[in-house]
Amino acid sequence: MIFMKKKVTGFIRKIKKRIFFALKNPFTYLFILISILLVVATFIVHGSEPYHPDGEVTNWRDAIWHSVVAVVAAYYDYYMKTVPGRLASLGLLLLGMAFWTIVLGKITESIMSVQDKNNKGLKKLKRMKGHFILCGWRKDYEDILEAVVNSNGDITNDMIVLVNNGPLEEIERVRSDSRFRGMKFVSGDFSDADTLKRAFIGTASRVLIISDHSGGTSEMEIDSRTVLSVLTMKNLNPKVYIAAELLSEKFQEQLRMAHCDEIILTTEYEHSLLATASSGQGYSNVIKALISDDSDSGVVIEGIAARFYGTEYRNLSLHYETKSKGSEILVGIFPPGSEPILTPKDDYVIPEKAKAVIIRAREAEIENA
Repeated sequence: MIFMKKKVTGFIRKIKKRIFFALKNPFTYLFILISILLVVATFIVHGSEPYHPDGEVTNWRDAIWHSVVAVVAAYYDYYMKTVPGRLASLGLLLLGMAFWTIVLGKITESIMSVQDKNNKGLKKLKRMKGHFILCGWRKDYEDILEAVVNSNGDITNDMIVLVNNGPLEEIERVRSDSRFRGMKFVSGDFSDADTLKRAFIGTASRVLIISDHSGGTSEMEIDSRTVLSVLTMKNLNPKVYIAAELLSEKFQEQLRMAHCDEIILTTEYEHSLLATASSGQGYSNVIKALISDDSDSGVVIEGIAARFYGTEYRNLSLHYETKSKGSEILVGIFPPGSEPILTPKDDYVIPEKAKAVIIRAREAEIENA
């Protein structure tokens, strides 16, 4: 009984709330005025036309029909013979014009509002699951986005959500590019929980955070935002795989403590690449070939069949040598939660959920071999 009483009280409260909001809307009073004028004009037509010898409106049904057609279609189904009837008919015609002007204006305003929100990244997205989120903005954003698309053959454009505070005109230009058409955009601070919820972080599968230069801040502030973002994301979705870019190694330990799955130290990689190039041995060309935008060639990390868990490394190596016929080479094991082990000993026991690190040739290279 108490439950039913609370339910009825809640229903009445909702009705009162809707009535209150309706009374605050000026269009409510406008439609009430239009309804009153429509009724008055109908009464005038019915009160004058039936008494004219040549009057075409003879009953309430004709009068109501005339009013509806005059307002909705701006058309006279009956010709008025009396002066009051003609004035009322003219009023109905003007009333209909005003009515449709308001309605079409509201429809256009709604469409423009939706389009504007979509362009500004404020439109509410449809629920997504298993999607990819790219957070952050910088000048070479377009190149990064192209590399992401090429390296993730398992996701389509409509499964990619861009989250940043970059220049809206630049974002719109990128999204209009045929290579990136269909991608979703959420405008806002990607370290903010509400912004991440709008991007459905709770059901996302992977996230890439690039160093964000949209605010023109220092390296320390950029890396601090990255750490805060990872903490927030892992709190909202502990299972999501996060790869984050750092400008300085000072925050590397904080990212590890935040359970970031993959840490990219851009500056460190740049220095290492420059150092190897200085040797004059062509190491940079080899690295470029190994780190390919093509997700199916170069260094590839892939899952291992469950039957190899608990067996020795030599068995998996022989399996790849037999099945690939030289097109791919097993070079190491990536145990879960630790660093990859390159060329382990033959008697190394493969742990559960480990992945294989292989070097795979491009199809064109295999055909030309």
